[in-house]
Amino acid sequence: MKYRLIQKANPLEPDSKRKWYASPIKSGTINNYQLSKGIASKSSMTRGAVLNVIENLVDEIPRYLTEGYSVNLNNLGTLRLSLSSKGVSKPEDFYSDNISNIRVVFTPSPEFKKTLQSIEFELSE
Repeated sequence: MKYRLIQKANPLEPDSKRKWYASPIKSGTINNYQLSKGIASKSSMTRGAVLNVIENLVDEIPRYLTEGYSVNLNNLGTLRLSLSSKGVSKPEDFYSDNISNIRVVFTPSPEFKKTLQSIEFELSE
């Protein structure tokens, strides 16, 4: 994986000296079509069948998350929803409008973490 160095100041210490940090270089974006083509080449399924499965997966994940489930994608990791809310003094003063900042949290599996630890890094010119 290629990276570059960028110089940043610490926002908590604005008067401190700026330091250099690694920043990954994005190679591009892979879409469902490209994923399905690669998966089909490794299986007995056609690209169209794989694409259909991916599209159905994309439809199903939000459905389960909004029903309160976490979604475990085995060797990849688990997705779950997280939210923030305003605090109130008494439960009867709480309304769903107090809920905000709904996020999807991804927790990588141990297998996926192990794969990430084997990345070889290369400084880009």
